[in-house]
Amino acid sequence: MPRIAEVRTPAEPSSPEQRARHLRILGAAARIGSGRDLERVQMHEVAREAGVAIATLYRYFPSKIHLFTAVLAEQIDGFGRAVAAPAPGTPPEDAVADVLVQASRKLLRRPVLAAAMLQAAATANPSVVADAARIEDISRDLILRTLALSEPAPADVTLVRLLVQCWYGVLQSALNGRLPIHQMEDDLRIACRLLLAGRSNA
Repeated sequence: MPRIAEVRTPAEPSSPEQRARHLRILGAAARIGSGRDLERVQMHEVAREAGVAIATLYRYFPSKIHLFTAVLAEQIDGFGRAVAAPAPGTPPEDAVADVLVQASRKLLRRPVLAAAMLQAAATANPSVVADAARIEDISRDLILRTLALSEPAPADVTLVRLLVQCWYGVLQSALNGRLPIHQMEDDLRIACRLLLAGRSNA
């Protein structure tokens, strides 16, 4: 399993040009990671695919753990921005289940990449890899928004955190072949109903 060789604070893009370069790197990592396991991805290949110097790549992403955790954060963020509002009358817990099932299907379209992203995110220490915490924040906010909970109580936040942990565990089981896709989706719906029933202000 890849490790973070040294602890250093990655650079953050601060201009449109730097942001575009940052996104090119994430796109290149996603393309390469779609075809090979995380251990076989080489950072110099990502830099070449993205059209950046290797030093630039390492300035933003000191390790593959940083890089593929950031890829997952970007994908979930993009999904959250694009998700449609629930149909009128949909129970909030079922609306969340629909969102998680849609996100899971999207991630599983590229199973090798999904495995790399989940492996990186599971390994990442949020105190070192900021995108690990960002993934948790994005996932939590997406679920709370779908529940129409603008001012969640501490218990709401706890239950949402448990659901996010369940979601990633079920996804991992599907990737490992322990769960067929239809069972993964059924399990997500059951988890949403058990954890979120009655949690909406809508």
